[in-house]
Amino acid sequence: MKVWQVVGYKNSGKTTLIEKWIQLAVQAGYKVGAVKHHGHGGLPETGRTSTDSNRHLRAGALAAAVEGGGMLQLHAIHPEWTLSKILHMYSLFSLDFVLIEGYKDEPYPKIIMIRTPSDWEQLGHLQNIIGVIAWQKDFVPFDIPYPLFSLDDEQTYLQWVMNEVEKAR
Repeated sequence: MKVWQVVGYKNSGKTTLIEKWIQLAVQAGYKVGAVKHHGHGGLPETGRTSTDSNRHLRAGALAAAVEGGGMLQLHAIHPEWTLSKILHMYSLFSLDFVLIEGYKDEPYPKIIMIRTPSDWEQLGHLQNIIGVIAWQKDFVPFDIPYPLFSLDDEQTYLQWVMNEVEKAR
C-alpha cells in the first residue's frame, strides 16, 4: 500500500488538497484511505460533522481516521497510536493508497504546504520532500530539487499528484 504525506502548518491548505486528491483518485477508480494527525494537543473532537476526517470521508475515502492524545478516532483507545500501527490496521481494508495529513517527521514521500516564508524555514529540512505547494512561490527563497507549485495553479498540481499515483501503480 503506497503512502503519501501532506504536511504544513494550520490553515495552509492540507485538508483541502487531500480532499481534492481523494475525489480525483476515487473518480479514477482507486480505493483510498486517509489519516489525520491531531497536532493541537489533547483528544480529537468527537460528534462534529465538520472535522477534517469527515471531509476526507465525504470526498470518498473508504477509511478515514484522526489520531491525537492516544485516541484513534474510530473510538479505539490505546495507550499510544503510532502511525505504523494505524497503517497496519489500514492494510486490512485493501486500499490502493493512503494519504496522511501531518506527522511531519515520518519517512513517507511528502508534499509540503507553505503559507508564509517562515513555514519554509521550519519545514524545508524535512526528509522525503517530493513537492511544494506555496501560497506564493517566492516564499521558497531558492531553487529546490523538486516541483514547486503556486496554490493558485490547482489544476497543475492536482494533475501532478495523480501522475505520482499512476507512477506508483
